[in-house]
Amino acid sequence: MGNLSRRLGLNARDVYERLKTSGILNGYIVSSYDVLHTFGKEYLMEDLTDYMREKGVLN
Repeated sequence: MGNLSRRLGLNARDVYERLKTSGILNGYIVSSYDVLHTFGKEYLMEDLTDYMREKGVLN
């Protein structure tokens, strides 16, 4: 959460709320944790940022 919030320039609480209310937190991050955990930090940040844009969570 900290890495993603720094990348987006938002506070961690705001990022958490956006992920939670959009369904990304439970529907993607938690459910795919075992697979996501095998990827590098940069890949994950890019993937999550892109997915947040697709879901309309980011402009």
